Amino acid sequence: MIKYLLKKTASWIGMIFIAVNITYFLANSFLDPRSNYAERRPPVPEERVDAILTPLNLNNKEPLLERWWTWLTNILLHWDWGQSPVGDSVNEQISYRVWVSAELMLLATILSVVIGVSVGVYTASRQYKAGDRVWQFISIITMNIHIVVASLLVVWAAIKINKSAHKTVFYVTGSSSVGVHGFFNTLVDTAQHLILPTVSLLIISYASYHFLQRSILLDNIDADFVRTARAKGLTRAQAVRRHALRTSIIPVATTVAFSIPGIFTGAVMTETIFGWQGMGQYFIQTISRNDIHGVVAVAAFGAAMTAVGAILSDFLVVFLDPRVRVS
Repeated sequence: MIKYLLKKTASWIGMIFIAVNITYFLANSFLDPRSNYAERRPPVPEERVDAILTPLNLNNKEPLLERWWTWLTNILLHWDWGQSPVGDSVNEQISYRVWVSAELMLLATILSVVIGVSVGVYTASRQYKAGDRVWQFISIITMNIHIVVASLLVVWAAIKINKSAHKTVFYVTGSSSVGVHGFFNTLVDTAQHLILPTVSLLIISYASYHFLQRSILLDNIDADFVRTARAKGLTRAQAVRRHALRTSIIPVATTVAFSIPGIFTGAVMTETIFGWQGMGQYFIQTISRNDIHGVVAVAAFGAAMTAVGAILSDFLVVFLDPRVRVS
């Protein structure tokens, strides 16, 4: 297994290296940092723009290969991913925003998976009964609700609760408050900011896991190994949990593993609506601001998370299904 892991990691590192370098050349082809200064009033002299962009390694008047080599050596030797056209450090931006996105998305993802799988097991065990039909109706509605609509409904409910309580129970924008000190106070403040976007994401995302788990479990719930388990004395619920679920949860687990890149960069609208300065919002900002280094760094991070998801998926399959052996 260790040998397999090392080979898998080495192959992903090679693919990430090639993909990131291709992204750098593509970003230089489509993004123009010089345009950030084109609409300034009064106009910025071209010599001044050159003086700003050259130290940042963003001056398109210099040969592309020279800029690429400077960018690459800075990463390999100093782990420096460069600066934006306005001088912001890409390393500092990503190191801050990764944790903001993780704080927002990890909890929402975990809750979506747990609730979705639980509802999937419940409905599959009661196929075509009242509980199954009710949950299918609810999930179909939530699956077709746009994140903007879900967020506005959640914000409206939070404002009503705040007014009824005559104090701020939920914060609508931001990831934290300024001037909060102490572990308990910080924990409460974080929860007050986190609840609304988490609920919004949960509303729209649990249903996909519900339907996936229900569909796959229905294929295994009456399989021979499940009937054998029941013949040995297990109840239907015990046979489903111990045997059918273990097999049918594998596709769900691999789906979750490969969704890791989206956990960090996929909540663009949610971060915008609730004022969270995360990776999704940063990715949009880097494109709109012609930030070549920022775009490439976000792409590299997404590629790295895809590699992590692929390797984690293999581990989950081996862990959940002992019949699988990785050579």
